[in-house]
Amino acid sequence: MTKTVHFIYISMMVLVTILVTIYLFYTGYTYYLTPLEERFYHPNHNWFKPSGIQGQGLGIIGTFLIVFGVTIYILRKRYNLLSRFIRLKYLLEFHIFLCTVGPIMILFHTAFKFGGIVSIAFWSMTAVVLSGVLGRFIYNQIPRTIEGRELSIGELNNMKTNLAVSLHQKYNLESNTIDIVSNLMSEENTDDSGKKLSYLKKVLGRKDVSKTDRKEILGIAKKEFSLTKKIARLQKMQKLFKYWHVIHMPFAIIMLVVVIIHVAVTLALGYKWIF
Repeated sequence: MTKTVHFIYISMMVLVTILVTIYLFYTGYTYYLTPLEERFYHPNHNWFKPSGIQGQGLGIIGTFLIVFGVTIYILRKRYNLLSRFIRLKYLLEFHIFLCTVGPIMILFHTAFKFGGIVSIAFWSMTAVVLSGVLGRFIYNQIPRTIEGRELSIGELNNMKTNLAVSLHQKYNLESNTIDIVSNLMSEENTDDSGKKLSYLKKVLGRKDVSKTDRKEILGIAKKEFSLTKKIARLQKMQKLFKYWHVIHMPFAIIMLVVVIIHVAVTLALGYKWIF
């Protein structure tokens, strides 16, 4: 998927989410703005109430979207199904889309009336959505292959070159110059990599290194700084992901359990949709 197609893909999902929200609010805003004690007398009460045709339908469709979005993502991530058809990062974006539109529909299903066990499901769902947004941010920070697979620290370390050997064999630099470059690259703090590259450029200039070799060495150094940053970021993000699961998964399980109870009680009381 090219960058242009990917941008269109993301834009379409955002647009659909916005349009669904606007449409649902526009069609029933008079009902949703009516005080709870007066809604019974609203002409469209039987349509927009949680057990109404649209209200209950939104609950069913919204729940289906969430369950479908979670299921296909788990199948792809844990069991590697559908890997021939879609990359993980694109499926994650589709998962987020479904698990955003679904809760929006469920929000309108409740007609903005929260109480009892339903409120537990709703606020759990809200926590899941918000933590999902946070998880997407963390996911974006993790170095990955072009297929979207997370790189391991070992793979990143293997990408790093033995700078001293490379400088000696390919560019025939003096040992003291190699020591300066190696010491500069071995410093842990890579936040000021721009200053280090500038300093390295001056050192190479003073050592009468040719312009072509200087450019290549700076390119290698820039790549090394980038890999060092990726390794540090991966270690940090892996820790954050562990804490993220502590928030995301329990609320998702609570939401699922409460939804099952809610559906079971609804069926037991004899509520039906359009069937």
